[in-house]
Amino acid sequence: MTTAEIKGSILNDVVFMGLRSAIGVIFILHGMMKFNPGFANALPNMGLPPEMQIPIALAEVVPGILLIIGVLSRFSGALLSIVMIGAIFHIKGAQSMTGDGGVEFDVILLAASLVIMIAGPGRISLAQAIKKIPRCIH
Repeated sequence: MTTAEIKGSILNDVVFMGLRSAIGVIFILHGMMKFNPGFANALPNMGLPPEMQIPIALAEVVPGILLIIGVLSRFSGALLSIVMIGAIFHIKGAQSMTGDGGVEFDVILLAASLVIMIAGPGRISLAQAIKKIPRCIH
C-alpha cells in the first residue's frame, strides 16, 4: 500500500466514525425528548396511541447509543431508517421538503442511516475491536 492509500483508508475509518457519532448523538437527543409526558399527549394528534411513547423513544435512543460505540451498527441503521420513514410519511405526510412540516432534515437522517446500514461501522468501532480479541476454541 502506498502512503496515500493508507491515509485514505484511515480517513475513511474516521469519516465513518464521525458519521456514526453525529447520527447517534442526534437520535439520542431527539429520543430523550420523547420521554417527556407532553410527547405522549401529542401522539393521538399524530394518529398513534399514547402507549407508543416509550417504544418510539427507545427506538431512537438505544440505536443511537449503539451507533456511537459501533456495535450492531447495521441493525441500528436499519431500525433508524424505519423510524425515519415513519416520521416522513406517517407523521409529516411528506407534504413539503422545506418550511413548516418540511422533511429535509428527516431525509438527511434517513440517508445517513441507510449509509450506515449498508456500509457498516468502519474499522474504528467496538465491533471491529472485539473481532481482534484472541479466542480460545475448545
